[in-house]
Amino acid sequence: MSDLPCAPGRRTVLAGGLAVLLGAAGCGTGGHSAAPSTAPAAPSAPSGTAAPDASASPAASTSPSAAAALPATTPWEPGPGEVSPEVKRRAVEVVQALGAWGPGGQGAAAAQQRVAALGLPAALADQAGALLPAAPQAALQVVDAQYGGILTDSASVLVVCRQWTLAADGTLTPGGTTVDVRLSRAEPLWTVTALHPAEPGQAAAVLPTAAGQVLAEQRIQLPPAAVADLRSGTVHDSVLQTMLALARDYTFQVSVVRSGHPLDVFGTTRPSDHPQGRAFDTWQIDGHPVVDPATPAELVDGFMRAAAAAGSYNVGGPRQLSGGRTANQFFSDPTHRDHVHAGFLT
Repeated sequence: MSDLPCAPGRRTVLAGGLAVLLGAAGCGTGGHSAAPSTAPAAPSAPSGTAAPDASASPAASTSPSAAAALPATTPWEPGPGEVSPEVKRRAVEVVQALGAWGPGGQGAAAAQQRVAALGLPAALADQAGALLPAAPQAALQVVDAQYGGILTDSASVLVVCRQWTLAADGTLTPGGTTVDVRLSRAEPLWTVTALHPAEPGQAAAVLPTAAGQVLAEQRIQLPPAAVADLRSGTVHDSVLQTMLALARDYTFQVSVVRSGHPLDVFGTTRPSDHPQGRAFDTWQIDGHPVVDPATPAELVDGFMRAAAAAGSYNVGGPRQLSGGRTANQFFSDPTHRDHVHAGFLT
């Protein structure tokens, strides 16, 4: 998700003022995020299980004569080790309600009803963006739900998802997005205050060489919004080269690159590195979710050190690591219990 830990008032005191000094960027707050125009194809498993390669280009729509059907999906549930799992569950609920429907469920009015049934403001459906394509039916699979920031009374949850739409003629089209879901504390459940679907922009006329290499690398698995980020040509070469370096030793699933992430470090007005195309977050390494207490600490810590050695000036994760080429090169806080953040200066 982000760079440095964010403002005071987090649910837990941030370790040793880390976040402080590096004007780095990550957890977002004030600013919103972005939503994809391209997306990969195959269905994915929810957090905590290995998902198929997400870095492929969108598959061509199924032939109408093939009698296509929507793929089966699995409701996302928080796994072991999650910080405030009820917050993530609430964020995922609204995304799942907006992004999947059967016959008769198309359109804004039906979407408003589904949101209202969760006890949330129906008007949130007006912010759904790419989650509400014009199609008679849609299925949605949440791949991961990652914190963009968690404070005492507010949170940002980045819901990474794939989506498939089924046209009246039987054409099945893959897609997907990442939604920055903003929440505030309420009783008995946290409430959703805003939705910011990803907006990666148009694909570049010429794909940068390193972006093409990352997209072709099977050991780097990217969700739809991240694929669109790379295709837009807006991701810095430092990010791409570090991904390729890490792929020599690890297979990993990226959650967020540029779009779908808060514009500012959550709880501050400090710009995040993510919207600048200078950061990426990883939620799973060699099939192990970063957040899972059963994941070997040496696996995640080794990945963090490898990211730093490859050029990241700002590496966050579930534990505070010692050392580093620069002061505060490594950091940890509750927001980064569920992913490894790698940020870059250029």
